[in-house]
Amino acid sequence: MQSTLKKKNAFARFFTATLDIVLPPRCLATGEIVDAPGMVSASVWPQLQFIEAPFCKTCGIPFSFEMTPSNDILCAACMEREPVFDAARAAVVYNDVSRAMILAFKYGDRLHAVKTFAPWMIRAGKPLIDNADCLIPVPLHNRRLRERRFNQSALLAREIARHSGKVFVPDMLLRMRHTVPQQGLSYKERGQNVKGAFAVGKKYLHTLSGKNILLLDDVYTSGATLNECARVLKRAKAASVSVLTVAKVTRDEC
Repeated sequence: MQSTLKKKNAFARFFTATLDIVLPPRCLATGEIVDAPGMVSASVWPQLQFIEAPFCKTCGIPFSFEMTPSNDILCAACMEREPVFDAARAAVVYNDVSRAMILAFKYGDRLHAVKTFAPWMIRAGKPLIDNADCLIPVPLHNRRLRERRFNQSALLAREIARHSGKVFVPDMLLRMRHTVPQQGLSYKERGQNVKGAFAVGKKYLHTLSGKNILLLDDVYTSGATLNECARVLKRAKAASVSVLTVAKVTRDEC
């Protein structure tokens, strides 16, 4: 048995090495060859804005001015409109380079982006991951899923669950109707656009009570979609709903 396992491991290493020669891993942002899957080239790092404290304790937006780090600081937007979710964290600011990387992932079939983004998200959201009973993705409507062929949020949630040992539940939250893209809509219009668009899967209605849910998505823009998802989950008696994304929009770019 041990001899067979060693042979299998040796074959796997040989196969990976051969594949790296034929199809070497490349940087998601520049296309340059890198040492390992998920790595980005050195020229990209200075352009990425990783989110560090101080930031809003609820939505996770970084503050652009100097202040003493604290766990109890709220941004003006959260003071004006308290989010439905309990806390949100993102790995990076949504800027030109992170936007290009995320779009390549979503629309360019660059699925190896999961290996790039997941470690960033784990670092940014470790307390939320540790507290979660399960990880779930923001769902796509079946129509959109057929067009894209995969749900990028589900791929990220599955990868993070694999690394953290948490339970991945891809079908806890369902998208019940197709909605128009949120881009260009006001905050109020975005909320109306996604109102009633989500539902908890029937088989989870009686098991969700008291659970701490971590909701995964690629970008936190206005928060309208994330708030609607959290509202539906809390109606089903979830104890808490937190959010973890790759990027957070910090200005009016969407």
